[in-house]
Formats: sequence, structure tokens, C-alpha cells
Amino acid sequence: MSEKKDATRIVQAGRRDEWTQGVVNPPVWRASTILYDSVAELRARGAADTHHKLFYGRRGTPTQWSLADALTELEPGAEATLLYPSGVAAIASALLAILEPGDQLLLTDSAYDPTRNLANGLLKRFGITTTFYDPLIGAGIAELCTERTKAIFMESPGSLTFEVQDIPAIVAVAKARGITTLLDNTWATPLLLPAIGMGVDYSILACTKYIVGHSDVMLGSVTAAEGQYQRLRAATYQLGQTASPDDAWLGARGLRTMAVRLDQHGRSALKIAEWLEDRPEVARVLHPALPDCPGHMIFARDFRGASGLFSFVLNGGGEAARAALIDGLAHFGIGYSWGGFESLAIPVDPQLHRTATKWEAEGPVVRLQIGLEDCDDLIADLEAGLARFAEVRG
Repeated sequence: MSEKKDATRIVQAGRRDEWTQGVVNPPVWRASTILYDSVAELRARGAADTHHKLFYGRRGTPTQWSLADALTELEPGAEATLLYPSGVAAIASALLAILEPGDQLLLTDSAYDPTRNLANGLLKRFGITTTFYDPLIGAGIAELCTERTKAIFMESPGSLTFEVQDIPAIVAVAKARGITTLLDNTWATPLLLPAIGMGVDYSILACTKYIVGHSDVMLGSVTAAEGQYQRLRAATYQLGQTASPDDAWLGARGLRTMAVRLDQHGRSALKIAEWLEDRPEVARVLHPALPDCPGHMIFARDFRGASGLFSFVLNGGGEAARAALIDGLAHFGIGYSWGGFESLAIPVDPQLHRTATKWEAEGPVVRLQIGLEDCDDLIADLEAGLARFAEVRG
């Protein structure tokens, strides 16, 4: 039989017979205390490997194991996956598993703001130095590596300005120097970018977004390449990180429809991005699938498609004009996060979050999460919003 396609794998992954007990979906196993028949059994269980074995609730139940197993199966070449109560918790746990006082972290300048805050806050307090780098640096990152460099953190594309990184080039530099690589792969998911198969050591997802897909769960994951899992697992257990079985169950439920949702998000977002390109009120559209987006050629080479998040730069105007556009939208909510079924619009200010590179633009920036609504309704809503913007801008 030929290898399963992604859509089939998503439906079937993680549904082991011993976990489903004959039903379609693994049930919700809630547990803190696990009971043993004897002291001898208790001691033997504790002395053995507890992976996928009931030991104590914090180590998980079949509900969590099922989702983790499914996420591992989506990443060819991966060893195992661990779940976390949020995407930020996943990022923090992965970095703390790798870095020690005196180490240097190389972090893309386009990174998600909480990742920057972690580097400039907790990691700095622990004596770990962070050097931010141009997301388009590619193999040039070798010039920033020192004997103290222990990890390179990527986010591709960046979730505000959408530069696409040359992951294979960065991974090649890292492997030649024994440096660990991590990728925040939330935008693409393994369906659009198989990170572990590209040589990345740790693929991180804010499962809150496309895995869950319904804006009602906080959840994160880290999938480790072969040989990278044990130190991640040890640090995760020491930090007491765990995801609730109820949240894991909702994540698994969302996962089953992610392929069809992601396809719809991607097609609608690209249609809207192309429409925005032709608007006189818009200076630039920052969507990796568009030829003018930084790193587009790398995107075309490495990615299997696009998801539903992108930004656009307004042609002039200020805060009041941008707010007039966003505040009056009927089909776009104003709120953080993305990946859910509903569309969102927020103002973003990349210039406030750059240190290695300088962000300059023709006007304010708006980030859009394109949901599952009718695309023509969303375009009409944005058209009215751009008219409000133009009126206030003058």
C-alpha cells in the first residue's frame, strides 16, 4: 500500500485501539492520582519508562498521548511530541531544555513578541545572551555564530511582517557547528512545511491556532527530531508542564478537520491579498505567496501552500485613519490570535519590535486573519473600511 496522504493521516493518526477502546475518538481521561495494586507495582512503574504508561496525571493519559502521537505522525522523521498549556509555554520549555547560563541564542528579528519578551526577560536573567538577526540572513547567519551559540530560533514567515527564512541554509550552518535549531511553525503547520523533514531539531506549534481551529482552547506542542526528545522531556517534566486532557481532546477534535480548514483559509486569504494589491489605499501587501513579499522565492521552493494570516501596509495616513478602517468592520473581529473560523483585524507596529533590522513603511500596518466566512463578504467589508480610511486620511 502506498504511503498515506496528509488528509488521511490527519483523520487516522493517534487513534490507537488501546486508547479509543472501540469508539471513534479517544475519550477524555481525566486523572491526577493513578492507583496501583501493590507497593511493588508502584515502585516498578516509577523506575521504568513512563512514556505512554499511566503513572501520575501530570505525565498524561491516553487523551494527551493521542494528540501528541498524531502530531508526531504529521512530521516525518520526528521522534515524539509533548503538549503544553500554550504556545508560549512550548517555546519557553524548548529553549530552557537547550540553553544554559553563558550560552548565546540567535533569534530572528521578526519573532512573535512573547518570544522576544522571553529572551529579553527570563533568559537574560538566567545569564543567556540573545542576538537578534535579520530574518533574511540565510547562510550569512554563520557570521553571528560563536563558540557560545547553542540555539538558533526561527519563525517563518514572521507573524507580523511575513519575511520567509531560508530554513535549509540556516539548518546547514547549525548542523556544521553542532547548534540546535528551533522553528515556530504555527503559520504553516506540518501540512504546509514539514519542518523536521527539513532538518529542524524542534518544530513548535501554538496549537491554539490551526490545530484547535475554534478560538476556544490554549494549547501548544513541541515535536522533536530523532535524538532530541529526551532532553526536552526531562526539562518539561522538571518544569511541571502539562496540558489538560479536556484541552487535548478539543485539540484532537480540531485536528481532524485542519486540512480542509487550512485549504479554505489559504485560498480566501490569497484572493483577498490579491484584491488588496490593486487598491490605491494600500501601499504593499505582506503575503508570502505574492512575488513582492520578502523571501517569496524561498516560500515557493519550500512551502506546500499558504495559510490565512497576512498583513498590508496602508498608503499614508496615521493612527486615526487606521482605526477608522478597523473599528467599522462588520465581519472582522478585533482581537489577538488567529487560526480560528472567524476573521480578525488588528493594528500592528513592527517598528516597535525590531533591533537588528529597521522597519520602515509607507503607512500604518494592519494584520488580517482570514476565517471561513464568504470571501466576497469580507472583501466588501474591507472595501468599506478602506473608504473610511481614505476619508480620515484626507
